[in-house]
Amino acid sequence: MEIVLATRNKKKIEEIRRIIVGLPITILSLDNFPDCPETVEDRSTFEGNAVKKAVEVCRCAGKPALADDSGLEVDALGGAPGVYSARYAGGSGGGNDVRNYEKLLAELKDVPDDKRGAQFVCCMALAFPDGTVKTFLGYAKGCIGHEPKGKTGFGYDPVFLPKSCKRTFAEMTGEEKDKLSHRGKALEKLSEFLHSYLHL
Repeated sequence: MEIVLATRNKKKIEEIRRIIVGLPITILSLDNFPDCPETVEDRSTFEGNAVKKAVEVCRCAGKPALADDSGLEVDALGGAPGVYSARYAGGSGGGNDVRNYEKLLAELKDVPDDKRGAQFVCCMALAFPDGTVKTFLGYAKGCIGHEPKGKTGFGYDPVFLPKSCKRTFAEMTGEEKDKLSHRGKALEKLSEFLHSYLHL
């Protein structure tokens, strides 16, 4: 089975490949389909954006397509940055990671430790050419640290401490993060679905 990943984010592709290793699936990316247009993420929920991306890429590629939308919800900010996580500090794409988490830390400057709760949310959407769409949600609860730590991962990983952990996502190996991450949990549900779908 071939699945097109509706992303050009190499770190995201690596993460997904790691988690579905062992399944009889060939992962293709948007680089294999240069004619597919960039999806405008204009929905108000992670699920809405993920489904929109998956359906558009599926239509364009003519193959099952997997998209995700994920982001960070911070309690003290009323759930912000939410669906705007990737462009929180302005601009678009993953080139603004440092600016995004620096803006977040600045906004939480005077917020005490017990009020720095946050969660990462991930919705994966798998769209099939027959119009079927399946969605899988994953959450990673934790809190926001006071300064960035660690060199791995991407996005807000350097400032996010998963629950009962002393290290940020960016201080963990990929495999350690997969066990705790929102994307890892959503992909676990996807993997279970694919096992039954492929009769494994």
